[in-house]
Amino acid sequence: MHYFILALLGMLLPLFAGLVQANVEKTIFLAPPAATIPSEEPDFDDLGLERLSPQSSVVRTQLNASFPTAEAPEGTDSWFFLENLTPGQRYEVRVCWLATQPTAFTLTTHPLAATIEDSTFLSSLSVYATARLAALDARLQANSIPRRASGRSSKDGIDPAPTTDSILFLRVRAAADYFSTDEALMRDVPPVTVDLILDPFLWNLFPRSLVPTAGWIVAVAVVAAVVARWVVGEFGRVIEDARQERDVQGDKKER
Repeated sequence: MHYFILALLGMLLPLFAGLVQANVEKTIFLAPPAATIPSEEPDFDDLGLERLSPQSSVVRTQLNASFPTAEAPEGTDSWFFLENLTPGQRYEVRVCWLATQPTAFTLTTHPLAATIEDSTFLSSLSVYATARLAALDARLQANSIPRRASGRSSKDGIDPAPTTDSILFLRVRAAADYFSTDEALMRDVPPVTVDLILDPFLWNLFPRSLVPTAGWIVAVAVVAAVVARWVVGEFGRVIEDARQERDVQGDKKER
């Protein structure tokens, strides 16, 4: 029995391993209807934003963070581009980062038209894109290969930009969430290494990436139910044996 308990704990512990390795923040949204990108709009590929799509759903990158201020109460802005979404489908975007880098993240999604029409969003996006393009290294940023003309094929090494697509901008704000006696850390917040994950929901109810975890839970629940039934049966057998032995001892005394 002791060996079985140890084995059961061995199956359960991997389910909680992620809780001690990293923190997670997320936002859940419905993909908007497909929209046609007008030709007179600025070329969004030239912004150099990293892209997330169902075909390329994970990006590992570093995000700048800062301590909250009156002008930026939720820290430093970073922007990403969500594309090739299925209209009406539920998605979530998660940001995962090491617990050794205490940071408070805020994730929001914004439609194309709302981003262009809102001067605050557009200004933040422009500032981020300008800084990113200035520091962009194509060898390290393969996910942000610019797509120029929809008429080009993938043979040119350039992903053709769709003229009609379900797209969103993702805004990630990162605020440092620590206090240190190290003056350098308090003065200059180091970049935070993160994984950004785009996860579609199955039937708009359940994140697809959690299917293996759900399978583990179901398997453990089935095993636990079988073991519990066996334990109850064994207890019942022991109690019945003890009762019969007591009755036998009682009969012997009466004789």
